[in-house]
Amino acid sequence: MRCKPGTTCQAMLLVLLLALVCGWTHARPALPAAAAAAAADAMPPALELTAENSRLALNPYVAYYHDIAGNDGLAEARAHLRQGDFRALPAGNAAFGFQPGAYWFHVRLVNRNPVEPRWLLVQDYPLSDRLETYSLYPDGRVARHAGGDALPFDARSIRYRMPNFWLHLPPGQPVDVLLRVESQSSMQVPLSLYTPAAFAEVSRDAQFGIGLYYGLLLALFFYNLVLWLQLRDASYFWYLLHIFAFGLVLFTLNGLGFEYLWPNSTWLADKSVPLSICLAQVGMQQFARTFLELRQRWRFGDYVGLGMIAFFVLLGIASTRLPYRISTPIASASVFTSIAWIAIEAVVVMRRGYKPARLFLLAWGAFLLGTAMIAAVAFGLLPKNFITAYGVQFGSALEMLLLSIALGYRYAGLRNENERIVREAKNQLEHKVEQRTAELRNALGQLGDAHARLRESSQRDGLTGLHTRVHFRERFEQLMAQARSQARPLSLLMIDLDHFKLINDRHGHLTGDECLRWAARTIGQALRPHGALLARFGGEEFVVGLPGLDLQAALLVAEDLRQHLGDEPCSSNGREITVTASIGVHELDNYESGGIDAALQRADEALYRAKADGRDCVRPAPGIEPLTVG
Repeated sequence: MRCKPGTTCQAMLLVLLLALVCGWTHARPALPAAAAAAAADAMPPALELTAENSRLALNPYVAYYHDIAGNDGLAEARAHLRQGDFRALPAGNAAFGFQPGAYWFHVRLVNRNPVEPRWLLVQDYPLSDRLETYSLYPDGRVARHAGGDALPFDARSIRYRMPNFWLHLPPGQPVDVLLRVESQSSMQVPLSLYTPAAFAEVSRDAQFGIGLYYGLLLALFFYNLVLWLQLRDASYFWYLLHIFAFGLVLFTLNGLGFEYLWPNSTWLADKSVPLSICLAQVGMQQFARTFLELRQRWRFGDYVGLGMIAFFVLLGIASTRLPYRISTPIASASVFTSIAWIAIEAVVVMRRGYKPARLFLLAWGAFLLGTAMIAAVAFGLLPKNFITAYGVQFGSALEMLLLSIALGYRYAGLRNENERIVREAKNQLEHKVEQRTAELRNALGQLGDAHARLRESSQRDGLTGLHTRVHFRERFEQLMAQARSQARPLSLLMIDLDHFKLINDRHGHLTGDECLRWAARTIGQALRPHGALLARFGGEEFVVGLPGLDLQAALLVAEDLRQHLGDEPCSSNGREITVTASIGVHELDNYESGGIDAALQRADEALYRAKADGRDCVRPAPGIEPLTVG
């Protein structure tokens, strides 16, 4: 007789997963009065976020408060926090099982990482109904966000299967985060905090593991679909239902159903858990009946299996009307009976000489290996990594693979060929990605060089080669800040070439441009020893910043500059053109207000004073006696 696929280990997988989901394995007894007081006194410390910490589990730093009536708002929660009613999570465990009312969680965060003001808060449990976060800032601001599967999926900060919230954490400021969770599902609130880069890495690894698992399930599904279409054996059909239903259970419990299948239906998000459990149990019971041939080998067991199928069909229909807090515990508790009975069926049929029943035990062992890794991680016996974190998926996938092998070896060669093609395509894709990445990096480098050259050209005057007025303002503000911080003097010169319009009118604008270039070179050479900041202010005007020079020293420099301009005429097209300048001088007061605009105004007033005194002279701002120079 041909071996038919079948297993009971999916049922046990459902038990263990649902036990984790419902919080039965972590049900928390009530603390004695003395222990509760001690827990209230041992409030978790504030969590300091540094550059070395990009991802953190928050449970050691979280305190909680149970609002049994579920009526407390933010004001009441803050009052309980001030009164010390919040207490640390016992042993860092945030699983409470099915509980009435709402839970409030508190953590104080101090961001010491100045380059990461945005962090993502993630609840690593996808089935909570409603979550509300309140970020309390030192200046009294309160930022509120809501999430959970009672709201449409688009309400989440990031489209991700776990509820998540962006937190704005200004560097150096303590921020109190209060999280309210209310749910008819199990109260499980494991919280994690990520930088955007760390979350991208973690979610990538998680999506890879989940995608690998469901990819294997899809491969097995279509592989056996072909066999069923060819052989028309009912066991293949029920095996397909078994794969589909079990995959749907994990898809729902992992929050992927809400993310991809019904993101806008909060009703399905609420009902999908009991419905998928009932569907999975129907598929498992019917698959066991056909695989073990119970109608021929154990008639009583076959009747009991049919009765369980009828029970789960009725429970699935009723769960569309029953509240979540009633239907899900009933469905979860019924799984234990279903699993135990499938195990009994396998043992009885195997003892009656049906050898294919041994595949149940072999697949069961593969599943137990995966769940044992999960348990070892929970008790700290194994580190949490990619293999151990997805041990359940690996175990169930191996179990399904072993059962699929029983359906025939005829497709083994085709499967190996498909794997080779996928591997070669992946290698070729990686090579192309590396090649395109190198090309992109080179293009970005060239773009950066061009941007630097463009920036430099935008900072220079096209005629004289001096800095532009805009660049002067940026640099002079830096000089003002340095002068204030170092208590050093800083002076400003405004230079205007005398009667320059006459030069343009008599000799033409080209000659005028040559005179401007000559004046710019002369001024630059005269000011070079003083570390001056020189720019063309506009037309025939120049502006100079003199760091470290007070008014008297700046007046001497200005007089020296005036003499340089007047001592040697500008030569242009065989003509000698005398160019003189009027110069206004102003020393900045480090304590005066008004900034650079006020300083330029004072220097401009000094320039107009020089023009009023006959030009070709140096003058300070009005109200200051000019220095006697030459």
